[in-house]
Amino acid sequence: MSADSRIEAITRRIVERSKPTREVYLERVRGQISKGVHRSTLSCGNLAHGFAACSAGDKATLSADQVPNLGIITSYNDMLSAHQPFETYPALIREAAAQAGGVAQVAGGVPAMCDGVTQGQPGMELSLFSRDVIAMAAGIGLSHNMFDAALFLGVCDKIVPGLVIAALTFGHLPSIFVPAGPMTSGLPNDEKSRIRQLYAEGKVGRAELLDAESKSYHGPGTCTFYGTANSNQMLMEIMGFHMPGASFINPNTPLRDALTREATRRALAITAQGNEFTPAGEMIDERSIVNGVVGLHATGGSTNHTLHLIAMARAAGIHLTWQDISDLSDVVPLLARVYPNGLADVNHFHAAGGMGFLIKQLLKAGFLHDDVRTVYGQGLAAYTIDPQLAADGTVTRQPSPEDSADPKVLARIETPFQPNGGLKMLTGNLGKAVIKISAVKPERHVVEAPAIVFHDQQELQDAFKAGNLDRDFVAVVRFQGPKSNGMPELHRLTPPLGVLQDRGHKVALLTDGRMSGASGKVPAAIHVTPEAVDGGAIARIKDGDMIRLDAIAGTLEVLVEAAEFAARPVVVPDLSANEFGMGRELFAPLRRVAGPADQGASVLF
Repeated sequence: MSADSRIEAITRRIVERSKPTREVYLERVRGQISKGVHRSTLSCGNLAHGFAACSAGDKATLSADQVPNLGIITSYNDMLSAHQPFETYPALIREAAAQAGGVAQVAGGVPAMCDGVTQGQPGMELSLFSRDVIAMAAGIGLSHNMFDAALFLGVCDKIVPGLVIAALTFGHLPSIFVPAGPMTSGLPNDEKSRIRQLYAEGKVGRAELLDAESKSYHGPGTCTFYGTANSNQMLMEIMGFHMPGASFINPNTPLRDALTREATRRALAITAQGNEFTPAGEMIDERSIVNGVVGLHATGGSTNHTLHLIAMARAAGIHLTWQDISDLSDVVPLLARVYPNGLADVNHFHAAGGMGFLIKQLLKAGFLHDDVRTVYGQGLAAYTIDPQLAADGTVTRQPSPEDSADPKVLARIETPFQPNGGLKMLTGNLGKAVIKISAVKPERHVVEAPAIVFHDQQELQDAFKAGNLDRDFVAVVRFQGPKSNGMPELHRLTPPLGVLQDRGHKVALLTDGRMSGASGKVPAAIHVTPEAVDGGAIARIKDGDMIRLDAIAGTLEVLVEAAEFAARPVVVPDLSANEFGMGRELFAPLRRVAGPADQGASVLF
């Protein structure tokens, strides 16, 4: 299947732009492959340390370099619902590897924090940089050079992007991502959102709020709304890092375990000792990255990936830009309605046809590159399937259905929910930003209103509770960028802004911080670059300045005479409170060297 000419054109310009860095990257990957990825490159002392705790049989096979060894990088902890199921995976993987004639060892663990737990708390200021820490921690685990392939166990917001950066840094190794799946459906997300807004208005108490939240987040697995965590799973499948159909199978089910065993066997098959050597650095190319962006738009995925996809691509020497992402959004139709872009959750999405149906529809119209390599083999068409459990406990796959089981959740390519992905880049005299409008009503795509300036989330909360925000306005929440305080998500702002919007006011958010995939119905120009602490124009805005956010034209302007605006001094408030508490002291060096949002907000690139 050939790709749409517009998709091809954007892909070609990414290829051309990336040539210098991509060629250097591939040369390094191939050089590492030529040196050998086996334990024969280690000294006897190295090797003895590496298998000291193994069984006698594994020691013998590893010392003779007879069989491939899989390195497991795990983000297991039992506080995070999404990662708790990984507790049993190493034993399952070791057993499956042994049955297939291989060995598996846990190479290392990586941290995994939960944005849901830290939302609105000081710990959230560590969240974005945890992505790069995860990449470095995974690199330490793989640095022992004991492994022929890697299995990455991760799900949530910064964990998967960090693991992808590590997988591509160790691009000479084949890598498969092994998910845990979403929790079963609980309280509907729209009902949870309704109670949050009632709490923000003081109409229900904390007990009612906690009851609703507990019924929403109630068991093992990923949260069921379509935020960054589930966008991660979609990306890993559409980019070819997952086994086909693996993304949205619930934890602790026979099919989930069968998929994990299958991933283990496949990882052994794609090592240099197998018949289908598939090093991750060669497998993932510009077409794979474009496929990921297309999937993001077609599903209304998380805006966090305007940061993460850029950083992930750079780990493979590929230069993706916000303009590429925005231009792809103009081409790709929205095919999924999953909360906050609809009422359904990811379990409903999977039941309606899931990833197999989505990929089939996108391939049919040429919106995806089929001619890519994946961990499953050649071609993305192999992912247009529905995974099922066979009678013998293995995975079987049936062709994905031609029709959606629920057209209100998952649409055919001929009848999309909207003609574009709803993720746009904004430019103007305030710099660059991104906005997600797939959940924003069309009449709110343009907002022109006076600014009210805040320097943290609490200031806006206090103003709302005091009744000072019952009017049209653009909330300017600044000094929230990577260098200021680590670029926390600002979801605590969604309930009060949603209440004000529901009262009939024109409201919008303008920030150099983040909002992610759950930003919802309020227009939000986020990731403003340059950020305020770097002297960005957002730092010159005053209360009362007219701001025009136009998601149709793709512009973001302060309507102040240019000379006057340029002459305003940039006054940086006291940010010392961001420097300590909950580990923020440890991240001070990262804040100092963080790159801008439009380059991935990374400390690594």
